[in-house]
Amino acid sequence: MNEVVKMYAQNLGGDHNEDLGHLPADTPWLAVTMAPRKRSRHGLGFLCCFGGSDIPEINLRDNHPLQFLEFSSPIPNAEELNIRFAELVDELDLTDKNREAMFALPPEKKWQIYCSKKKEQEDPNKLATSWPDYYIDRINSMAAMQSLYAFDEEETEMRNQVVEDLKTALRTQPMRFVTRFIELEGLTCLLNFLRSMDHATCESRIHTSLIGCIKALMNNSQGRAHVLAQPEAISTIAQSLRTENSKTKVAVLEILGAVCLVPGGHKKVLQAMLHYQVYAAERTRFQTLLNELDRSLGRYRDEVNLKTAIMSFINAVLNAGAGEDNLEFRLHLRYEFLMLGIQPVIDKLRQHENAILDKHLDFFEMVRNEDDLELARRFDMVHIDTKSASQMFELIHKKLKYTEAYPCLLSVLHHCLQMPYKRNGGYFQQWQLLDRILQQIVLQDERGVDPDLAPLENFNVKNIVNMLINENEVKQWRDQAEKFRKEHMELVSRLERKERECETKTLEKEEMMRTLNKMKDKLARESQELRQARGQVAELVAQLSELSTGPVSSPPPPGGPLTMSSSVTTNDLPPPPPPLPFACCPPPPPPPLPPGGPPIPPGAPPCLGMGLPLPQDPYPSSDVPLRKKRVPQPSHPLKSFNWVKLNEERVPGTVWNEIDDMQVFRILDLEDFEKMFSAYQRHQELITNPPQQKELGSTEDIYLASRKVKELSVIDGRRAQNCIILLSKLKLSNEEIRQAILKMDEQEDLAKDMLEQLLKFIPEKSDIDLLEEHKHEIERMARADRFLYEMSRIDHYQQRLQALFFKKKFQERLAEAKPKVEAILLASRELVRSKRLRQMLEVILAIGNFMNKGQRGGAYGFRVASLNKIADTKSSIDRNISLLHYLIMILEKHFPDILNMPSELQHLPEAAKVNLAELEKEVGNLRKGLRAVEVELEYQRRQVREPNDKFVPVMSDFITVSSFSFSELEDQLNEARDKFGKALMHFGEHDSKMQPDEFFGIFDTFLQAFSEARQDLEAMRRRKEEEERRARMEAMLKEQRDRERWQRQRKVLAAGSSLEEGGEFDDLVSALRSGEVFDKDLCKLKRSRKRSGSQALEVTRERSINRLHY
Repeated sequence: MNEVVKMYAQNLGGDHNEDLGHLPADTPWLAVTMAPRKRSRHGLGFLCCFGGSDIPEINLRDNHPLQFLEFSSPIPNAEELNIRFAELVDELDLTDKNREAMFALPPEKKWQIYCSKKKEQEDPNKLATSWPDYYIDRINSMAAMQSLYAFDEEETEMRNQVVEDLKTALRTQPMRFVTRFIELEGLTCLLNFLRSMDHATCESRIHTSLIGCIKALMNNSQGRAHVLAQPEAISTIAQSLRTENSKTKVAVLEILGAVCLVPGGHKKVLQAMLHYQVYAAERTRFQTLLNELDRSLGRYRDEVNLKTAIMSFINAVLNAGAGEDNLEFRLHLRYEFLMLGIQPVIDKLRQHENAILDKHLDFFEMVRNEDDLELARRFDMVHIDTKSASQMFELIHKKLKYTEAYPCLLSVLHHCLQMPYKRNGGYFQQWQLLDRILQQIVLQDERGVDPDLAPLENFNVKNIVNMLINENEVKQWRDQAEKFRKEHMELVSRLERKERECETKTLEKEEMMRTLNKMKDKLARESQELRQARGQVAELVAQLSELSTGPVSSPPPPGGPLTMSSSVTTNDLPPPPPPLPFACCPPPPPPPLPPGGPPIPPGAPPCLGMGLPLPQDPYPSSDVPLRKKRVPQPSHPLKSFNWVKLNEERVPGTVWNEIDDMQVFRILDLEDFEKMFSAYQRHQELITNPPQQKELGSTEDIYLASRKVKELSVIDGRRAQNCIILLSKLKLSNEEIRQAILKMDEQEDLAKDMLEQLLKFIPEKSDIDLLEEHKHEIERMARADRFLYEMSRIDHYQQRLQALFFKKKFQERLAEAKPKVEAILLASRELVRSKRLRQMLEVILAIGNFMNKGQRGGAYGFRVASLNKIADTKSSIDRNISLLHYLIMILEKHFPDILNMPSELQHLPEAAKVNLAELEKEVGNLRKGLRAVEVELEYQRRQVREPNDKFVPVMSDFITVSSFSFSELEDQLNEARDKFGKALMHFGEHDSKMQPDEFFGIFDTFLQAFSEARQDLEAMRRRKEEEERRARMEAMLKEQRDRERWQRQRKVLAAGSSLEEGGEFDDLVSALRSGEVFDKDLCKLKRSRKRSGSQALEVTRERSINRLHY
């Protein structure tokens, strides 16, 4: 079996000669050699586990000729030999191609190898080191000692040799050894040793050898699966980065980088690095790696090896796993490295001029450039400057401005403004929480799985979004259902209208076709008559000519002599009918009558075109006096009908003048009517006869239905119903409301909105008269009637209620008026004192005088309203450039300080919203309200007060305080009015009647246009720069974008699939170390650079011009 092990070791490309030195010198060696390597089309043909096409060859070594062995038994038949040989090959855990090569051996060689293995297993002198139990016991013993200082150098070397022997055994022994090692929890033994080693052991070669043992264990599929199945295995391996031994660090990074390419290993590596952050007390993840990448070790070889291992790990963690096809994840993880300052470190690493290291650096920058371009294309940009908060905000604003998410963006920004911002207040964690929430929202997929370790536990973005969606969907469905219902009704109505319209159109069309046919027939007849008439005329003319020339006159025609007035000429005939119009046109008018024709006979209908007689007024005015109404009187009070009575003077000439309602009384069953609408309700009938309740149909009736006694209601039904609804909301009895009003609501039982509603139910004089008539029946009054009756018993109830409501609303109204007054005052001061505004007006005046000639030129000033006309003047070269844009260009070039003018006019927007007339009206209402309270206070002081009446003391205090506050407001208003007048005079507008909202609105509108024009100019500059940059970059990147992504995905998938098939972990580590995984992409990048020349170089390095050093 040693021959097979030697063959296997050399086939894997590992240097294991030193591990197999104990084998006999005369052992025949059977070697499997690889054919000369050719690079595959994916750049991964150098290792068979990546799907390479290299075919292994099995050759006999010349320096180790085969020797004849005496077999203990003859060669079995082919079937049994293949079964035994397959068991041997399975123990070696070879790749598929190496297995095929082994099975391709001749039967003699297969039997020789099998017998050699059996002989070794049956050897009674077999060493103890051939069993994993020995190594596990020795490592447990070493871990228990915990120190190397108790032993001399020879003992230390012996301990290190034990670990090295285990590493060799894991690589060279058959699969049964590895399986036994796993079953005896050998991996747990190694991990415990790594966790418990002291500082001296951590810095020794033993640490490096222990990592090598784990690496050797992962070199076969079963061992690798066992390591990945251990929850804390990768995290424990990552802890070994906390050592000064560069070889140990390189070994750890190679394992972690290779695990990233294994299916399911990428997330474990990220979790391990987060574990290491806590273990090493890092401020942030990957901090130690970046420090090591930037630190100089002194020895060039060790330094380059370590930095190459770090860069290969960074590229693997960025582009494998979730980074394979998830742009958001790559941007997220790369941003961590950028925040740690990796870009300046990369520039520094270029100084080493190492080909392998440069390959990893080039791949990092290439993928970063591609991802940045992909992100920029989402916003129709060429490059996004992620160090510019203003540009990123502008892009988000542009993307969401006209979407449903825009209010949410405003809300986020609004609440960000309210976040703590003190530098030393310990508020960093709150911003960090916001950052982590956004990270998880961006990265978490639809299944709720986070490709990176979730920063927040139990935070499932999908579930939360679904909750919001469900909530919004219910509301949307409800609104949509109501909308559809309305639309359905509208469509039904429209359909009915369209049907009627269609029917009318059809009838009109049929009538038009009939008319058209008649006109055709008439035209044909008239044409025939015209031809006949022309023939007759021709004959008559000929006869007339003969008569005029002949000596004998013909007898006169019947009816008298022929005269000129009655002679027939061609001029006397009617003109021919007009040509036939289109079918859709109305019929033509009849031809006019010939001159001298007979008049229209009396009584005949008017001709077409002469108009119709005007209709007579159906309701002529009448001076007949109105009849006096004799309305029957009911036997008991009835409910009132809330109508608006028409004035008797307006009745004549209307429909009401012809209506006689007295006839209706003869038809009506007045007795039944009195029963149905009586003010007295018999609610026992409603209880026993439920269907009648639906006919009565008022809330009042429903309320009264629950009463067993007969109740009296004389108030209008709708008013009583609304009053009951209000009382139910108050949830107070009549006496409690009465006491609250007398005590001026000391306990705040009456809210402001409730008081406002109570003012709508002040008992009117007619109500009071009716209620007074039935005061002896107060116990039988309905709830609304009794409430109004009891409130009417309070002296000056309406004035008290108004005073109480005014008191409650006074501060609120005062608080609303004060900011408006202050806005006018402060805005007037700012306009008068602004130096930058004065300078800008000078520039505008100069430009205007330069542009205008004649009467409009030579101006000494201009009206302020002209400011908003500046943007109306467009450039004759570029219509997108206005005079306002050009003004800003002048200010940027010659007067940059004027651009800060908005900072001097901060109160203009608020002042532009103030209408002075409405403000003065509101102040006047406050003045009237205070005066009314004072009048009522004087009245109440003269009256005898009830025991609980506190109107006088409460309102006396209120008047004292509020009068002072109001006087301050009045003084401030007078000052604001004065300042505003001076501002008008300052700008030459004193002869106008401008109000503050108009005057300040002019300046506010101008400032908004000024700001928008500045943004337009900035956007124009950015667009110009972006177009230039796009022209340089598009040619180089157009063809390679999709192909690079496709190739990278194929390579990572090929690596993962080969590992699933049992590929070798060492080959994967070697591929990462040398950078051959990224060869194809780098070759494309170099070819692209050669094609694009200096332009490509400028694009690749453009970030270095404005690079952000995090």
